[in-house]
Amino acid sequence: MALYQEWAAQIKTYNRNIRLTFVANILTQIGLGIFMVIYNFYIRELGYNELVNGKVIAMTSLATALILIPAGILSDKAGRKKLMLYGAVGTGLILFTRSIVESQSLLILFAFGTGLASAFIQVSIIPWLAENSKPDQRVHLFSIHFAVMTGANVIGSLLGGILTDLFGMMIPGLESIRYTLIIGAFLFLAALIPIMKLNEKRPPRISASDIKEKTKGIPHKASFKIILLFAVAQLMIGFGAGLVIPYLNLYFADRFMASNSLIGLVISLGQGATAVAMIIGPMVVRRLGEVRAVVVLQMLSLHFLLLTAYTENFWLAALGFLFRQALMNAGNPIQMSLMMSKVDDSMKGLANSVNQMVFNLGWAVMGPVSTGIVLKYGSYWGYATVFTITAGLYLVGSTYFFVVFKTMDKPKSGMVNTKPA
Repeated sequence: MALYQEWAAQIKTYNRNIRLTFVANILTQIGLGIFMVIYNFYIRELGYNELVNGKVIAMTSLATALILIPAGILSDKAGRKKLMLYGAVGTGLILFTRSIVESQSLLILFAFGTGLASAFIQVSIIPWLAENSKPDQRVHLFSIHFAVMTGANVIGSLLGGILTDLFGMMIPGLESIRYTLIIGAFLFLAALIPIMKLNEKRPPRISASDIKEKTKGIPHKASFKIILLFAVAQLMIGFGAGLVIPYLNLYFADRFMASNSLIGLVISLGQGATAVAMIIGPMVVRRLGEVRAVVVLQMLSLHFLLLTAYTENFWLAALGFLFRQALMNAGNPIQMSLMMSKVDDSMKGLANSVNQMVFNLGWAVMGPVSTGIVLKYGSYWGYATVFTITAGLYLVGSTYFFVVFKTMDKPKSGMVNTKPA
């Protein structure tokens, strides 16, 4: 009850902009959740092999990685709302197009387009939340943001599997998948309604001389250093995630011959467990501090990742997946709150874009590597190998994060950041 009262009290303090952002986030993530579960099967149903799946995922991540820094700078200059609006329109229309095209070249081209368009939303939403909140709200705010995002993905994952199987009872497999993907695209486009209602108050324009003078100051130099240090940690985690996360649905299908509905259920349960873990994240921070909380949660996930890698029992694999998913991702809002608290306000968009760019770079590089290993070694040793490599990369990334940021670690009861909003 105390936990519920704590969160209820926090939510009541959020302004209209934050509440509308949550609604938009729910709609986009339900749409993306449908695509995440089903699109790999769409490519398979078209007759393409796993290498095409790898290329599609790699091109999406590569496009995002390439555009994130320019998008972050543009977000700082042009405004968060404008970029989120353009990103939602572009991504929704491209997702719809991806649901109907069939040639390999177009699949890869529009995957690249998805990465470009969705980056405008990714890069703007965290700074937008930071700018519309107070310092003492941010750990809880980022936790509930990621929890809402994950919960919406749960709904999308379930819908994706269930709708495909339901349509499959009446129409051929390819068409059933296509209709499900189209529904996901329209749900994404529905996010335009709350985004258009956002009220952004842009700060007064700063003259060129003021900007030049400000860039000489210590806050910017310190911010650049923090951004770089976070980027190195995120790059290692991104390399590990890129080997495994995009192919979890194929893993369950290949190793255990699971149905679309069952795969959707397992993935959605993993996301649900992640949402719960994110909610209790602030409690862990109060006991351990932000840095130790992130490291402990990530380290605990490694055992379950290895269980998933080597088990031949579906339910053990599902259990390992659930705990790995929850523990590894529970630290994300804590890590984001820490970064936003240490970076100058004028560079929050850039910080978020660099952080996400290196993560997507990991996915872009490792996607084809993962599919190549699985094709070479098969559904057991192929997935076992890539899961084990991922565990090693996570271990290195978590250790680096602790060594570099441990001096920032201060357990706190009030969760108050030092920088002004």
